[in-house]
Amino acid sequence: MEREFKELKRRLAEISDLELVISLLNWDQSTYMPPGGGPARGRQMATLARLSQEKFADAAIGRLLDALQPYVDDLPYDSDEASLVRVTRREYERLLKVPPSFMAEYYNHSASQYQLWTEARPANDFAAVLPGLQKTLDLSRQMANFFPGYEHIGDPLIEIADYGMKASTLQHLFAELRAQLVPIVQAITSQPPADDACLHQHFPKAQQQELSKAIIRQLGYDFDRGRLDETHHPFMTKFSLGDVRILTRYLEDKLEEALFSSIHEAGHAMYEQGICRDFEATPLASGIAAGLHESQSRLWENIVGRNRGFWEYYYPSLQAAFVDQLKTTSLDTFYRAINKVERSLVRTAADEVTYNLHIMLRFDLELALLDGSLAIHDLPEAWHTRIQDDFGITPPDDRDGVLQDVHWFNGFIGGAFQGYTLGNILSVQFYEAALKAHPGIPDEICQGQFETLRAWLTKNIYQHGSKFTTQELVQRATGSPIQIEPYIRYLRAKFGELYRL
Repeated sequence: MEREFKELKRRLAEISDLELVISLLNWDQSTYMPPGGGPARGRQMATLARLSQEKFADAAIGRLLDALQPYVDDLPYDSDEASLVRVTRREYERLLKVPPSFMAEYYNHSASQYQLWTEARPANDFAAVLPGLQKTLDLSRQMANFFPGYEHIGDPLIEIADYGMKASTLQHLFAELRAQLVPIVQAITSQPPADDACLHQHFPKAQQQELSKAIIRQLGYDFDRGRLDETHHPFMTKFSLGDVRILTRYLEDKLEEALFSSIHEAGHAMYEQGICRDFEATPLASGIAAGLHESQSRLWENIVGRNRGFWEYYYPSLQAAFVDQLKTTSLDTFYRAINKVERSLVRTAADEVTYNLHIMLRFDLELALLDGSLAIHDLPEAWHTRIQDDFGITPPDDRDGVLQDVHWFNGFIGGAFQGYTLGNILSVQFYEAALKAHPGIPDEICQGQFETLRAWLTKNIYQHGSKFTTQELVQRATGSPIQIEPYIRYLRAKFGELYRL
């Protein structure tokens, strides 16, 4: 079997190289590529996507998997060899159903639509992206229909991002969560809002960059295997386990924007940097799913980064970096400012309590677009109506409405957003499990020490890469299936204290 494993890994490494070059081209388009490079970039990414698809769907991969199956059947389920065959077969069988020509068309379209979005959003020009967005919807439906037998047309797209999930499961989970969240939102927003003026002064970008780098380095992000750059919409990308990069956005009148975006993306990146290096260039060498990945970014951004103990340690450094802006601002005022709860328009700037309502809005609109109950040209109006219903506010334009998120302009419609709420739920469930194993973690955070928490996450989550499904890993790490109770308990405790609920 050694020869078969060696040959399988060789083929998988070739596929991985092509996929990661696509990621590199995408990173370049999001950072330094001049606008004129857009059309050619779409063609380049389409070519690589087609080649990658053809190589993965090659019958030779299937024969190698069949030859290895009897051997791995005798191995423990969690062995590296059995996991590699299991996960590779799942991806192989999925890709067999998707023509390479379709993936080439999708990548070409996605690259051109992203370029349009970068220009349309600041111009508040939904009409400019509308034809392309209609094609994105058509491609999304086509992708779903490669996998017949679904309950809802969104199910195959949801499963690509979060394996094992489907629309009905998420609708039930979100309805349960919504019932708990809405009374908390109402109780808090009926009070006078926290004063966050201290965050909206002039904070020079250069000083923000240095501060962000210093904080994420101390959290554990390895700059020998990564870097921090700027983009229109923050994200993390990976070119190998030795090259995991972060992109953030600096606003000189909003201190919290880059600060928490950098911590958020560092959470994603530390997950990828913590994967077992033996998995390099195989399907095991990545985070499991969108929701599981998001649990790590939200854990570091919110549970750690918006924790009072965290700022008891870091606030003196922040004041020293911005003396004129923060010298008269107390820690208590700053802490309340970064945890201000309000009904707001923009998802990425939303607080922990209202954030999931933004996700549910987008999730419901995605399903309606896919099943045909909502037309693309009616999307801005539907967005405005839902924001008014859920938040009691109306977007003044599409810039902070339907155009604010990059996801539908750089990917499929369907499966784009549910991972954020799954991640919020799981972040607390994982953190509670870490505290049960190491009760001293909160005291260590107050001292700027994060090694114990990061080590627990590495042992129980990061190192495994994609060996297990989300449900399997949650059960292994916490001893329970996915639950919303820890998350609601966390919100009630933290914001109950802040707002005297």
